Amino acid sequence: MSGLRVYSRQGCHLCELLIEELLPQVRGRLPVEVCDIDSRADWQAEYGIRVPVVEFEDRQISEYPLDRDAISELLASLPGVA
Repeated sequence: MSGLRVYSRQGCHLCELLIEELLPQVRGRLPVEVCDIDSRADWQAEYGIRVPVVEFEDRQISEYPLDRDAISELLASLPGVA
């Protein structure tokens, strides 16, 4: 099953806050991959200072602040995710 991808950057306070809020909501239901945009030039070009961004299957789900309703709707729409 695909998971969530969070585009972030080291030292980004907003990124840390979003991840801290996101993890308990999806724990045990959907994997989360945190991607440091500074590790790849294409991510730097795409996101620049627009982090954090949460995506699922290349579709943006949320930016900061975390859209808890969008995450809940996504989880409810996935077969086999309790």
